Amino acid sequence: MATAAAGVAMLRDDALQRVQAAVADVGSATPEQLAGNEDFWLHIQGAYDVDRSLINLNNGGVAPAPRVVLNAMHSHVEFTNHLPPRHLWDVLDKQLEPVRKRLAEAFGCDKEELAIVRNASEALETCLFGIDLNPGDEILTTSHDYPRMMNTLRQRVRRDGVALKTFNIPTPPKDPSELYDLFAKNITDKTRVILVCHITNLTGQIFPVKRIVELGRSRGIEVIVDGAHAFAHFPFKHADLDCDYYGTSLHKWLSAPIGTGFLFVRKSKIEKLWPLMAPPEEKLNDIRKFEEIGTHPTAPFLAIAEALTLYECIGPERKAARLRHLRYLWARPLIGEKGVVFYSSFDPAQSCGICNVGIEGIKAGDLTKHLFDKHRIFVTPIEHEHVNGIRVTPNTYTTIQEVRRFAEAIEDVVQKGLPS
Repeated sequence: MATAAAGVAMLRDDALQRVQAAVADVGSATPEQLAGNEDFWLHIQGAYDVDRSLINLNNGGVAPAPRVVLNAMHSHVEFTNHLPPRHLWDVLDKQLEPVRKRLAEAFGCDKEELAIVRNASEALETCLFGIDLNPGDEILTTSHDYPRMMNTLRQRVRRDGVALKTFNIPTPPKDPSELYDLFAKNITDKTRVILVCHITNLTGQIFPVKRIVELGRSRGIEVIVDGAHAFAHFPFKHADLDCDYYGTSLHKWLSAPIGTGFLFVRKSKIEKLWPLMAPPEEKLNDIRKFEEIGTHPTAPFLAIAEALTLYECIGPERKAARLRHLRYLWARPLIGEKGVVFYSSFDPAQSCGICNVGIEGIKAGDLTKHLFDKHRIFVTPIEHEHVNGIRVTPNTYTTIQEVRRFAEAIEDVVQKGLPS
């Protein structure tokens, strides 16, 4: 019945208003109390146009945008197309400033410290390529950072003669202090840059970022924070991190249009950080120098505003509680099952909506293929050193029926194995 109601809701164009009304109706209910209130989450589910014959549990890769976001983007694209040279540069580009301000408020920084970019890769490569280093200088990170970031660092090694040092992390650690201690242990007198994940894409491990930032700062080391999976996933502000550099994507957990993200650079660091593309000299101390990429569509960036509106209406705490609730619904029946391995922590201080689970003796890629071919469930295989599991990432539009179907499909494999 709930699924049918969601289908009817998708035909309506007042989804945002209904979400606002639903939030008002819940009154003083705590996020934890609301996490399992299916009547409330039905309104959020109805804000998305998704194919319920498929179960997308890879929202951490890229998530669908709500209908209100798509409508806004399409409207901006059509307006651009009426008179591109005027509407794009003279009208729409100037409308980016209110979006910048809202993103900065959501992150908790000055708007003059936030550049709107296309994704976390662009943001982080700006930092990783833009900090001056000399041959022999060392960059330190874990082996669990995103492959594109590792490729970026390896290119600096080849091109500039810098050194790259990585180390493994427990999956999961018993306590966040283990992660801090590993960074402290691996710093040398040659370390000039630390790259640290706010939350990893492999297992959803949240790092004690502020402590690591303070550690680096105390030793004169630049610390770059990879926040690709963090923003709009769980509640935090810049003050909780106190970092100088932060990059994230917005087409993951914020459900903004594909190809949107932001780069934060502390004001005192902007001038000396080289952008990927050369800006005019008058912009050397302007955060907008990192947006100098040539002609590009402004429509996806402007539609970030609608994604922010929906996210703020739901509330960061409510969203995080819901994501953890969905995770527990599918994970709880599997905890303790013979052969089931969880590579992710269930400690709220160390995890949220991302969870990685594996089955002993079965390759993650084979399990992924089985889930999609037989059950039309889409997950992400992670075969990485000591991790052989599937990354499971539901979103606010995911229903409890969908996560239960996933749990049943995994339970079936645990009991019977993969079909030959």
